[in-house]
Amino acid sequence: MPYTIAEPCVDVLDKACIEECPVDCIYEGGRMLYIHPDECVDCGACEPVCPVEAIFYEDDVPDQWNDYVSANVDFFVELGSPGGAAKLGKVDYDPPFVKALPPMGEH
Repeated sequence: MPYTIAEPCVDVLDKACIEECPVDCIYEGGRMLYIHPDECVDCGACEPVCPVEAIFYEDDVPDQWNDYVSANVDFFVELGSPGGAAKLGKVDYDPPFVKALPPMGEH
């Protein structure tokens, strides 16, 4: 998995990264956005446009947010590889630990 979205995105869902992604691999969950590990082409276009600095290259995810690496994989267990987020739209799902987080971010 090249890039991972971490905790700063929870309840923010800015979506600037979605607009920048050339392969449409950033999906919207219930409380945050997720990068599809198989669809991402490792271009890095999403990282600099994230206003809350929630996107990290997989080897650079801060230790306190390592669980988000697996969350970005777990989000797609049932979805599989839809081949693009735009046609799918918002998915009302988050991995259990994300769903259980207290409200945070900017509304």
